[in-house]
Amino acid sequence: MFEITPWKPMKELSRFRQEMDKLWEDFFGRGELFPAEAETTWVPAIDLKETKDAVVVEAELPGMEPKDIDVSVSGDMLIIKGEKKREKEEKGENYYRMETRYGAFSRALRIPVPVDQEKIEAKYDKGVLKITLPKKEETKAKQIEIK
Repeated sequence: MFEITPWKPMKELSRFRQEMDKLWEDFFGRGELFPAEAETTWVPAIDLKETKDAVVVEAELPGMEPKDIDVSVSGDMLIIKGEKKREKEEKGENYYRMETRYGAFSRALRIPVPVDQEKIEAKYDKGVLKITLPKKEETKAKQIEIK
């Protein structure tokens, strides 16, 4: 015996799309299709936090040297620039996947509170740049005792 079922073309198209997406991902992977384009848009990940006494910025810059990083402050903007260079070009090697990013970058962050520009410190350790921007005295929170 045969059973009659309604035809649902959208369901069939949806299943077809999922199969095509899977085929595409299996062939190209989940990364960027054009790695050369991705190189030019590399920017480091940055964390910006505020403590009681300072604003702290941490930037992930693995594989870089401090001499290749430039940190400056202009008004209420913190600017981090640099270039992550490829050490050597390997001839005769075929990559199956390359996710490491290289190239010049620039990040500008608005500093949320006034800081003492004369006391700013920058330290680089194990691929992380840590910039401490001490708050100006008048912007620090003052605890008031209730009597």
